[in-house]
Amino acid sequence: MSNTDIRPFRIDIPQADLDDLRDRVTRTRWIDEVPGSGWERGVPTAYLRELAGYWVEKFDWRAAESALNQHPQFLTTIDEQTVHFIHVRSPRAEATPLLLVHGWPGTAADFLDLIGPLTDPAAHGEPDAPAFHLVIPTLPGHGFSGPLTETGWHDGRVASALAELMARLGYDRYGVQGGDHGAFIAARLGREHSEHVIGVHANALVTFPTGDPADMAALTEAEQGRLGAMKRFQDDGSAYMQLAGSRPDTLAQLLADSPVGQLGWIVEKYKEWTDAARELPDEAIDRDKILTTVTVYWLTDTARSVANYYYERFHDAAMFAPKPKGTVPTGVAVFTTADFAIRRFAEKAHTIVHWSEFYSGGHFPALEVPDLLTADIRALFGALTR
Repeated sequence: MSNTDIRPFRIDIPQADLDDLRDRVTRTRWIDEVPGSGWERGVPTAYLRELAGYWVEKFDWRAAESALNQHPQFLTTIDEQTVHFIHVRSPRAEATPLLLVHGWPGTAADFLDLIGPLTDPAAHGEPDAPAFHLVIPTLPGHGFSGPLTETGWHDGRVASALAELMARLGYDRYGVQGGDHGAFIAARLGREHSEHVIGVHANALVTFPTGDPADMAALTEAEQGRLGAMKRFQDDGSAYMQLAGSRPDTLAQLLADSPVGQLGWIVEKYKEWTDAARELPDEAIDRDKILTTVTVYWLTDTARSVANYYYERFHDAAMFAPKPKGTVPTGVAVFTTADFAIRRFAEKAHTIVHWSEFYSGGHFPALEVPDLLTADIRALFGALTR
């Protein structure tokens, strides 16, 4: 068997690993809570303790495992790295191949609620909607595509690996959708593999001010609010990224040795980045889905690889270097809370053909508002493939 072969895969975590997780959580040394403090200081101990108790007493990993195993999963080796992916073909032969790319914190499981509606719209009450053959990879170094075995896995290398995956599956022309890391990678695929990419759909797209005074003067009130929110994120919400991007191994050791540390590190982002109308993270996203993500990262021992992903981005000279405007048709979905995209800035870097703004959902629309995300993906690619 060559390392380019595609191998069927099923998740089957040894019971001993689940028993070890339970034992570690039950032996957690909990911190005291400062009286009167709340989420502004991080995850409150009372909330984290209750969620950890649910994790070991009520969360059913085997059910999550079974839900993933209902879909065809595979492994292949690209650039000496194992890549895990879900591949579901539509019953409609003319369906458009579509690559769905998750971010952090996230896994291929983020997209489970989109699989049926996108591959078989007729079975989900939308017979006239476009259909897609879905390829849902786990990013190299994350979950079942990890841990990484060497350095140098920046966005460009990941994009090239995913382009190779699509070629290996026989897809010469395809669309790409992504949010968070996935938005960076989708744009990179469109820019560097434009001969294969029909179009890009992004949520949580990062846009930067152009420096043009006319652009700044023309900002709407909503856009000014987004720019202010981005500044607040940089000042008060980006410490996780700075730490991972500068001292990843130190951080990773903390997360690799404490499942509750991993839980707190991830659930904080589900609190801060989901729809602000929801008071608690598990009011925006079902707590079993949150715990599926956390459990995957814990069981695959990928804390180091995930942290180093930020380091690679921070030290990739090509990441923020000036580059020509992307020519691939691009659609952007803007959700609430931690979504800072501004169209006039996006149009300087991308060929924007579709722009939607929503008033519910947040940074994780595939988990928060899958129906809205599904409809927006259909709108973009339906127009591009007519």
